[in-house]
Amino acid sequence: MSKIKKRVLSGIQPSGKLHLGNYFGMMSRMINYQDENDLFCFIVNYHALTTIQNKAELEKNTINAALDFLALGMDPEKSTFWVQSDVPQVTELTWLLSNMAGVGLMERSTSYKDKIDKGLSPHMGLFSYPILMAADILLYGSEIVPVGKDQKQHLEITRDIAIRFNNIYGNDILVVPSPDINEDTMLVPGIDGQKMSKSYANTIPIFGDEKLIKKSVMSITTDSAGIDEPKDKDSPLFKIYSLFLNSEEKNILSDRYDTPGLKYGDVKKELLSRIFDHFSPYRKKREYLSKNIDLVHSLLDHGREKASKIADEYIKKIRDAMGLNY
Repeated sequence: MSKIKKRVLSGIQPSGKLHLGNYFGMMSRMINYQDENDLFCFIVNYHALTTIQNKAELEKNTINAALDFLALGMDPEKSTFWVQSDVPQVTELTWLLSNMAGVGLMERSTSYKDKIDKGLSPHMGLFSYPILMAADILLYGSEIVPVGKDQKQHLEITRDIAIRFNNIYGNDILVVPSPDINEDTMLVPGIDGQKMSKSYANTIPIFGDEKLIKKSVMSITTDSAGIDEPKDKDSPLFKIYSLFLNSEEKNILSDRYDTPGLKYGDVKKELLSRIFDHFSPYRKKREYLSKNIDLVHSLLDHGREKASKIADEYIKKIRDAMGLNY
């Protein structure tokens, strides 16, 4: 008897050049879900409007995100892969769910507060961001949502909204999702030790110019420990390098850090080599896809059709339950 696959959903912002934080924080996990689960993966260009208000930039970032996913192994036959705005039913559900979301629940969103503190202008798109995220998840009956530590609260809001909806309109309408948080890869440090993010200008790109990648790696912050002193393992260099190592290799690196004589420059060169070796086949595939954009659009259209079919089923159930299909 075949195992019933669980539906897993997550997406990524088309926010610019893909970096190690995107890859290890979510993308590699999402792609690995394909064989054992019913994977729904999408590019969240509606969400991107909260920070990108430039037509050309959003278009470019969206297609680049598609190239990144497909190059790294996203299989449109095994999974459902699409662009968020190609299934506009999600915006209808956002409005319907907004009637389930208390203002206090939204005001407690730490993500909104953090973005305002970083200088973004407060607007309703930022404030209601968790409701659109809830619609993304609930529109497809998602059972598992891989999230980083910084997105955990948004999923809790989604669960609150779904439970409230079911209590009012029927317990079998919306699937209440569960989070999947990988403790080892929740937050990938940037070259300065903060969370790796384009916002902090501390990223290590994957598909960028090789000179730029080298410059980023060699710029990773280190302490001033002398060559004859043990080195700090609670540091961005150790943590980033560890992402490319298995358990035995991590232990060896840990021993090297404890042993006098280690040079940070040598470790950075080793890390750079690991990055190039790991992503070399993906870089070649991305180059091929970038020269065949019609193929990429065809694959995205295939995903839109698959996603729309499921979205229509759930929207009908929700409209029926709420009394909108008179």
